[in-house]
Amino acid sequence: MGWNSWNTFGCNINESLIRGMADAIVNSGLRDLGYQYVVVDDCWFNPNRDSSGNIQGDPSRFPSGMKALGDYLHNKGLKFGIYQVPVDKTCAQYFNSYPGATGSQGHEAQDARQFAAWGVDYLKYDWCSPNGTINDQVTTFAKMRDALKATGRPIVYSINPNSIHSKTGPQRNWGDVANMWRTTEDITNKWDTGQTNGYPMGIQNIVNVTVPLASYAGPGHFNDPDMMEIGRGGMNDTEMRSHFALWAMMASPLIAGNDIRSMDSATQTILKNKNLIAINQDSLGLQATQVSNDGTRRVLAKKLANGDVAVALFNQGGSTTTVSTTTSAIGKPGGTVTLTDAWTNATSTTSGTISASVPAHGTVVYRVSGPGSSPSPSASPSASPSASPSVSPSVSPSASPSASPSTSPVPGGCSATIKTINSWGGGFQSEVTVQAGSSAVNGWTVKWTWPSGQSISSLWNGRQSTSGSSVTVTNETYNGSIAAGASTTFGFTANGNAATPTATCTSP
Repeated sequence: MGWNSWNTFGCNINESLIRGMADAIVNSGLRDLGYQYVVVDDCWFNPNRDSSGNIQGDPSRFPSGMKALGDYLHNKGLKFGIYQVPVDKTCAQYFNSYPGATGSQGHEAQDARQFAAWGVDYLKYDWCSPNGTINDQVTTFAKMRDALKATGRPIVYSINPNSIHSKTGPQRNWGDVANMWRTTEDITNKWDTGQTNGYPMGIQNIVNVTVPLASYAGPGHFNDPDMMEIGRGGMNDTEMRSHFALWAMMASPLIAGNDIRSMDSATQTILKNKNLIAINQDSLGLQATQVSNDGTRRVLAKKLANGDVAVALFNQGGSTTTVSTTTSAIGKPGGTVTLTDAWTNATSTTSGTISASVPAHGTVVYRVSGPGSSPSPSASPSASPSASPSVSPSVSPSASPSASPSTSPVPGGCSATIKTINSWGGGFQSEVTVQAGSSAVNGWTVKWTWPSGQSISSLWNGRQSTSGSSVTVTNETYNGSIAAGASTTFGFTANGNAATPTATCTSP
């Protein structure tokens, strides 16, 4: 989750703009909802490398330097994202709207070290060339993957194989190469451009490409349908709500592209919808699968970590219609379930039909709770595994729940329980429940020691520090306070064999 400069500003960026946007992300409350990555897109660099071949920031646009910008973002509790390409020219250079030829081709290790030195947390790596086979792309993208890993700094690796090139994004599962990968050509600020997968793509067009790719998504590797256009005009409020709801259901990166400094109330209502953020950032990291689609009425269902299912009733047509499914079709048979409307918080019950009257291009989303569900989590964000350069394998993780011994709640204190959610060859995903005792907790710290060589590759809903095999996780701003007897969760993906060590929890 975060914000990217390109959709609104293109090449018209500078240090003052990025810092101002960071301030707005914090002051608007978006940071505390999970919008953390501030990504500086194309045109940030000096058109020439220095005498040693090092890439540089443009001294007129970023006079304080890129490290200083990263420090500013980090001091705001945000993370620093940057743009580069695996070929010789960036997109702006390719189309002659920016001078130079400063791509990373032949400089992969050097540039990765430079990004790490600047404190970069996220790299958008964009194939701006019509040349190369898909195998050439895999090999070339892997060079930067390995270079980032070699720096030792966790850097989310986001690739786009589709710029100018034939659309290879949906042709394979790129989870062995990157943490997130673009499925289509660039998005534009319209509902439907009539494109199958060509420039520019509307919201409906992107959904058509990305929905069938659900099996590719999982912890640490996600389909990326591009940065959001919410708040930029070009669509009505219903369409912008659908845009956000569908991105949430598809476990897509939620990267805003509007001017945060001047958001109207309608835009804020959409971007700050805690119910949809929680669905998007659910710790299972699963993309919704298609339940039905008759060309007008489309139903998607997304399994959630506590046993709930999020269901989207999407009207692709031009007039209001009723969109329906059943509890059995979404995997909730055998009893009465509760439906919570993600937009209104209204609740209802059903033991069969799930239905709503949906306006043209609208999407109604219900969180379905009932048989098999645990208590619903709060709407606070729980960022899906946001990745590291140690990319998860492309094989689908298999569920293998296993809980560690839990410590008894301490009056006035807290306890922590680790549970393995998924595991795969060489890695696993766990969820940690932090439980308050008989008194409320205001801030918590969880510690454990790995038994045999495990290491965290990404962590969400907490802040991590490690020393050898010892791990310490402290709360984020939004989940530090826990009412007496209540709980919160954080999660992580890790390298090595699945392990559930005993965790201890302390609070001030």
